[in-house]
Amino acid sequence: MTKKFIAFTLFFIFYLTISFAENSRYFSFDKGIVPLIYHRFEEPKYPSTNIQMEVFKKQIEIINEKNYDFYNLNNFENFFLNPSKEKKILLTIDDAFTSFYENAWPYLKQNKIPFILFVSTEPMGKYGYMNWDQIREIEKEDFVLIGNHSHSHEYLVNYTFGDFKKDIDTSIGIFNKELGYNPIFFSYPFGEYSLEHKNYIKKKFKYAFGQHSGVIDLTKDKFELPRFPINEKYGELKRFSSIINYHPLPYKKLSPEDKLVKENNNPPIVDVEFFEDQKNIERINCFSNEGDEWGNPKIEFSGNKMTVKFRDKFKFRRGRLNCSLNDEGKWRWFGAQFIIKED
Repeated sequence: MTKKFIAFTLFFIFYLTISFAENSRYFSFDKGIVPLIYHRFEEPKYPSTNIQMEVFKKQIEIINEKNYDFYNLNNFENFFLNPSKEKKILLTIDDAFTSFYENAWPYLKQNKIPFILFVSTEPMGKYGYMNWDQIREIEKEDFVLIGNHSHSHEYLVNYTFGDFKKDIDTSIGIFNKELGYNPIFFSYPFGEYSLEHKNYIKKKFKYAFGQHSGVIDLTKDKFELPRFPINEKYGELKRFSSIINYHPLPYKKLSPEDKLVKENNNPPIVDVEFFEDQKNIERINCFSNEGDEWGNPKIEFSGNKMTVKFRDKFKFRRGRLNCSLNDEGKWRWFGAQFIIKED
């Protein structure tokens, strides 16, 4: 190894270090994308996944009153190249229920509001679900993109890895047959995935969404993109107004990367490394639901690193961590979801 090569390598490392430090300030101006997830419309017997159209229309009115634009999905790939100078709203719809097609679709079409519709291929055409002709009708509009939501929409973390791959590959084959392509977007059923699952999804898609809350910015993992759930319980207009005002909380790294929690690592210890010039991190307030009871976990700081120690073990099926920061009048937010597997 020559001295010239060593000198060049050291310079390159130094350059990357300086660039990354500069990027911390660069990221702090990113207003991000506020992603929202909906499921059913006008199906009140399913309050945890339903929204009434009257409320939905009022939510859209609130977005318009604040002069926030809906994100142009055709530009999504460019989003991760530069910080967003203006806040954008991203609508996503999971499951392709008939109630969406009959109630929300006419309104969205009339107003040309962009959205991603995530489709699981196995239930298509069955009672309560859209059929492929209806999917194609929606897909032809230039303000709509279709996403892959697996084949079976089962609890895929319970599958063997081989069966998981088979489920995903089956869905891809059906999309290719019905639409002529496999979508670039994927949505994990129930927001559940392991690191092994995520690594396989990386090979098949360009982006993947979970069901943990947060604002998308340049620092977020493209295969763990957050979404705020909106339904009858969490769709109250005052709360909705707060959500769409949130700013991203940028960070360098969040661990553990594997969100699948087993008995031997329950509860996990969460480390979040922030950028050096992120102000007011000592003001971060976190809530978590370990022991099936929402409360404040223990938070410790060491420089720009935050360690979260939970009060108890998480109960089966999902554990959640939500953190907010009042950053000189800007409320920043990020969340994480853990999948609790029983051995």
